[in-house]
Amino acid sequence: MKIAIGCDQNASELKEQLKAFIMELGHVCVDFGGDEPIYANTAIRLAQAVAAEECDRGVLICGTGIGMCIAANKVKGAYAALVNNVYQAQRAQLSNRANIMTLGAQVTGVELAKCLVQSYLKEQFDPQSRSAPKVQRICDYENGR
Repeated sequence: MKIAIGCDQNASELKEQLKAFIMELGHVCVDFGGDEPIYANTAIRLAQAVAAEECDRGVLICGTGIGMCIAANKVKGAYAALVNNVYQAQRAQLSNRANIMTLGAQVTGVELAKCLVQSYLKEQFDPQSRSAPKVQRICDYENGR
């Protein structure tokens, strides 16, 4: 898969470690940077690329993961989930078809972050699952239906 990654100025070190890890897993990694003074710009650019299917999924990192999640979710077609544990990483994809995961560099250690990224990337949403109607309703609302 082609994975977009970006961060704010608080998370550059974790971003670089995760970028290397994602490539070790065999994925292509597209770096959206981390030196933008207004981190929402990074989140929006990355979310636009994922929503346009230029990248398959995205990983955004800031101090807590909250700000990046809020900013990314403002982009139509971007579905970001803040992930703090392996179960959330799995369910972000399996139950919610999140195409972006967000992490907090100040609250998540590097080894846990690697586990979360790996868990998130290995899951695939099943359009026949019992979660499909819920996900479809979100998409319909987003599109004014």
